[in-house]
Amino acid sequence: MRRTHVQILERVLATIPIALGVAIAVFIFMRLMPGDPVDIMIGEAGGVTQEEIDALKAELGLDKSLPVQLGTYLTGLLRGDLGYSIPSSRPVAEVILEALPATIELALYSLLFALAVAVPIGVVSALRQGSVIDRTSMAASFLGISMPAFWLGILGIIVFSLHLGWLPTSGRITYGFEPETITGLFTVDALLTGNMPALWDALKHLVLPAATLGAGVAAVVARVVRSSMLEVLRADYVLFARAKGVAERAVTIRHALRNALIPTVTVVGLQVGTLLGGNMIVETIFGWPGLGRVVVDAIFSRDYPLVQGAVMVYALTFVAVNLATDVLYTYLNPKMTL
Repeated sequence: MRRTHVQILERVLATIPIALGVAIAVFIFMRLMPGDPVDIMIGEAGGVTQEEIDALKAELGLDKSLPVQLGTYLTGLLRGDLGYSIPSSRPVAEVILEALPATIELALYSLLFALAVAVPIGVVSALRQGSVIDRTSMAASFLGISMPAFWLGILGIIVFSLHLGWLPTSGRITYGFEPETITGLFTVDALLTGNMPALWDALKHLVLPAATLGAGVAAVVARVVRSSMLEVLRADYVLFARAKGVAERAVTIRHALRNALIPTVTVVGLQVGTLLGGNMIVETIFGWPGLGRVVVDAIFSRDYPLVQGAVMVYALTFVAVNLATDVLYTYLNPKMTL
């Protein structure tokens, strides 16, 4: 156990050069993008003198050379300062923390949707290999992998919102239904405060974006679970358990599924990072006020500090999820080490 703690500490320390590399890379690439944030802020307004433009650039620190700007940015990171958003003049950390709960809630429900759909389908397909159920589910998973999220989201809005009228088209909750803020997650806050109308309304707003974001993940995980189960079901210890007369349900869950989950955990861990970092299109389509939508707006306005801060959050999230995945390995299979 002590060795595991040391290995976890080593992995955490290894994130420092990764974070530094990400910070430098996003700084450089943002500066290579065409467009100037000052020009975007001023727009086509007339009567603005060059002196006023230069003063605004000096105020934002954009008049300095790129090495000086990079040094200022990295120095701020060491102090935990992500800088200020250029258009709103608000601290970047404040903007990110304000939008992060919405993104976390959407990612969480997308993952729950994906696992609830993928694991049973993968297990049943493996147990009934070659059957109509197996062929149909794998064809559906292939379709889920192939469909772009933006197309699936728009299709869902047209069918379930516009034609059937079952679900809202956009937003996180209906105005006036917001629960008292405790965690920032509307469904959790509604449960904690006993606000059932807010809970029901928040869940209705979550259905379409969570299903859209989780569909691709469910398709990938279902195929991985199926292939892992097929391999495990042929293992000697599974055949031996059946020969001893162990109930088929116990063989499937206790012996086969637990070992089949080891490679599945890897895929799920990678997909969690995708859910958090690849949700920009889905959040934009559904008007979801999360970090992905904030980043899209920041890119269009060339809000360098906000984009840099958000990318840092995404990068560190990937690292944290991968570390958690490795730790979970040791629980599923004690023979494995970090």
